[in-house]
Amino acid sequence: MKEYLSSIQDVLKEQNTSEEGLSSQEAAGRLEKFGHNKLKEGKKDSLLKKFLDELADPMIIILIVAAVISGITAYYEGESFADVIIIMAVVIINAVLGVVQESKAEAAIAALQEIAAATSKVLRDGKLVTLKSEELVPGDVVILEAGDSVPADGRIIECASMKIEEAALTGESVPVDKIIQVLNLGGEKDVPLGDRKNMVYMGSTVVYGRGKAVITATGMDTEMGKIADALAQAKDEETPLQIKLNQLSKFLTMLVVGICVVIFAVGLFRASGKRRRHYEAIRS
Repeated sequence: MKEYLSSIQDVLKEQNTSEEGLSSQEAAGRLEKFGHNKLKEGKKDSLLKKFLDELADPMIIILIVAAVISGITAYYEGESFADVIIIMAVVIINAVLGVVQESKAEAAIAALQEIAAATSKVLRDGKLVTLKSEELVPGDVVILEAGDSVPADGRIIECASMKIEEAALTGESVPVDKIIQVLNLGGEKDVPLGDRKNMVYMGSTVVYGRGKAVITATGMDTEMGKIADALAQAKDEETPLQIKLNQLSKFLTMLVVGICVVIFAVGLFRASGKRRRHYEAIRS
């Protein structure tokens, strides 16, 4: 159902609700059916994967290769493994610090999100209550005032000079004047998102006036949720700068590996020469 092309009565009937909102019992049932009003969170990597990702950096790989070659050379020449120990210690400490810092940042963000959990003014059992926005369900009636963030997608049923900024969705920085009247297609197949003046959408902000709206979509079913889902499915493409940097890293890696191989070969040759001379000295 395209709520912006339907009357307020039809939308309320479709959502099986009224202007007085839902009962607590009905809301609980819908919450179980539709789920919480929040976007899906990306899958978090395990500590092991984070650690391995730190080691996958091209420069770290160069250090590891250098440590291996240095260790083999030291073994054949009978020298100290101090260089190998120092290089590997630096690599491991760097990776551990990277994982710790990333984990701390994630924990801090989670704590801030918990503290700043959005709330909404909702009509439940005919009374105005304040609930966490993630507890909203389709059919809820919310009160919107200047400064409020729109918690979900909804059809406006009351409007008093309400203006909403929808830059996050449409890119338009100028607040949109909202109305309650049914929109007309005007010969078009559909009404563009930015022109749906009788609707409110998750992610937008009320900058002036007040109003009332019936929730029509929550969570990933909202327009913001559809955008988030599209972004999640899109392939990450590297920027031209990242491509050039990766090419440079590969070139430097091959160069350093080549130099290490030469040094390794020279070291083996010198070691074999020393051993040959040593054996000859013993025989003589």
